[in-house]
Amino acid sequence: MIKPVSVKPLENYMLDVVFSTGERKLFDVKPYFSKKFYEPLQDKQAFQQVYIGDFTVEWANGRDIAPHELYDNAISR
Repeated sequence: MIKPVSVKPLENYMLDVVFSTGERKLFDVKPYFSKKFYEPLQDKQAFQQVYIGDFTVEWANGRDIAPHELYDNAISR
């Protein structure tokens, strides 16, 4: 299973993600804000609290995004 191994929050609600394949990609979180579950991430301080959990990116407020979704919907750098 491909999973993220590092993540860095960027401006404009983008994530710089490195995957277990060695690939580095950009993931745009903004489209997720239309879903109520992700609305709290619009707070910039909350968004900055992203980290690698057991197998995907997570935020301190309990939000996460599935690893396959991160990989499939991210843009290669």
